Amino acid sequence: MAGHNKWSKIKRKKGVNDAKRGALFTKLIREITVAAREGGGDPDYNARLRLAVDTAKAASMPADNIERAIKKGTGELEGVNYEETTYEGYGPGGVALFIECLTDNTNRTVADVRHALGKFGGSLGTDGSVAWQFDRKGQIVVDATEFGEEDVFDAAIEGGAEDVENDGEEFLVTTAVGDFAAVQDHMRKAGIKISSAELTRLPQSEVAVSGTDAEQLLKLLDWLDEIDDVQKVHSNADIDEAVLAEAM
Repeated sequence: MAGHNKWSKIKRKKGVNDAKRGALFTKLIREITVAAREGGGDPDYNARLRLAVDTAKAASMPADNIERAIKKGTGELEGVNYEETTYEGYGPGGVALFIECLTDNTNRTVADVRHALGKFGGSLGTDGSVAWQFDRKGQIVVDATEFGEEDVFDAAIEGGAEDVENDGEEFLVTTAVGDFAAVQDHMRKAGIKISSAELTRLPQSEVAVSGTDAEQLLKLLDWLDEIDDVQKVHSNADIDEAVLAEAM
C-alpha cells in the first residue's frame, strides 16, 4: 500500500481513538451543506450529497445534524455560504501537497495554510504547480477481517473497479470517478459492507521521505487536518515505514 494510503489508514484509526469527533463533524457538515446547495437536497439524485451523508453516518453523526446541514444548503434554514477553494504547495522533502478547503473567509484560510506550511518547512505554490501530479479517483475501503479476498475482488471488478489492494487488514478498491457510485452499489448488492468511501487525488508517482523530513511532514499533515477550513490534504509522499509505525 502506497505511502499516502498508509497515512490515510492511520488517520482512520486515529479518528476512532482520539477526541476529534467534533472537528470531523464540522468538516462533514460543511461538505453536506455545499453538496446540497450545488445539487439539491435529495441524496438519491445528488451523488455528492449521497457520499457526504454516507460518510457522516459512518462517523456516527446524528441524523438531526445531517438534516439541518442539508436544509442550510437548500436554503430552508439560514446558514453560512461556504466557498470551495484549493491550495497547492510543497512539504518537507519536496513532496507535493494539494489542499482542498471549504471556507467563508479565503483570506483567513490562505493565511492559516501558509502559516502551517512555513512552520514545518513547506511553502505555498502557485495554482497548477502540483495539481498535474495527481489523478482524481474514487477509493472504497472494506474490512479484510469480515470478507474474503475473492468475494471482494469479484464484486469490485464486476462493478467496474480499476484495482483492488489487500494489506491484510483492509481492501482498498480504486475506481474511476465516473464509476465510483456504480461500484459501491454493485458491492453492496453483492453483500459487501463498505467501511468508507471517498473521492480523492492519487499521485502519479511518489517521493520517498524519511528521517526528520518524514517526521516534519506528519506534523504538517496533522496541523493542516486541525484547520476547520481544510477538508482534505493530498500528498505524493512515500513516508518511511519506521516513522509511520511511530505515528500509529
